[in-house]
Formats: sequence, C-alpha cells, structure tokens
Amino acid sequence: MTYKEKVLDFYKNSEIVFSQAELDKIEYADFGLGRPEIEGLNLIVYVNNERYCAKEMVLVPNQTCPEHRHPRRGNKGEIEGKMETFRVRKGKVYLYVEGLETPNIRAKIPADSAEFYTVLHEIVLEAGEQYTILPNTKHWFQAADEGAIVSEFSSPSDDATDIFTDPNIKR
Repeated sequence: MTYKEKVLDFYKNSEIVFSQAELDKIEYADFGLGRPEIEGLNLIVYVNNERYCAKEMVLVPNQTCPEHRHPRRGNKGEIEGKMETFRVRKGKVYLYVEGLETPNIRAKIPADSAEFYTVLHEIVLEAGEQYTILPNTKHWFQAADEGAIVSEFSSPSDDATDIFTDPNIKR
C-alpha cells in the first residue's frame, strides 16, 4: 500500500463521513523533507477564512508534525498569531509545548532532525480529549503506534507565516 493509500484508508475508516470532493483534496504535507511517513501531516481543510479555520488531520503511525509556532503577522505584526485547539477523534497523540520538560517522553524524535525538537513538555491526548495551543507557542506532535485523527479548530490559518525550528522545512 502506498503512503497516499494509507492516508486515504485512515480517513475512510475514521467513522467520520467525508465527501468525495474532500477526499480528493487531501493535502499531503511533507514539509519539503521528502520523508512524509516520518515527518509529515495530512489534512482536509473544511474552512479557512478571515475569522476561523477547521481541519481534519490524519497522522499515520508514529508520524510527526515538526516543531513550529504561529507568530504575530501582518505588515506591522498587528494580527495575532493562530490559536488552535486539537481534539483527538481516534488514536493517541503526544503533543509537546513550551513548559517544564517531561522526563522520558513517549514520542520517538526523528533521528535525522532531532536537534530541531526543543520543547519537551508532554501532553498525552487520547480519543475525546483536547488541548488549546496559544499563539506563538512552539509545539510539535506525533501519533502513537496506531496513528491518529485530529480535528483542529483555530483562528485563521496562514501556513506561509508559520515558523519552523528546522530551517530546512519548506511549507
């Protein structure tokens, strides 16, 4: 099974109803690193406008969305960075945010880019649990061994302004 077939299978077996048009528009983000099953993210964007954004994200087993933050934006930084709430629908997610470092974290930091994972305060989210990440907060997340489906509800998403810790990432 190819990577894209695995992702599509996750969406189809999620017990969430998607239209064919939504499934045809899955965004497969590999962040320009070329190893999407290790560092990547798969998204269906329901809506993203000037007021709010809603997405459904799939992470295949042990897949990691690299460390990043959502800074203030606009010509003079007049627009607040993105605030987002992650709600796990299926599976388990290890979320890392700024804060007191958790000893012996559960995630497996990708070896090829380990130096770019700097925040290690661990929050474990099981299906039905959620967490809100404040604007401009460094964070990264990884699915557990069974993969995960995560709903994201946020202020407007502007991928071009996200700042990744890894300078090799292209969004």
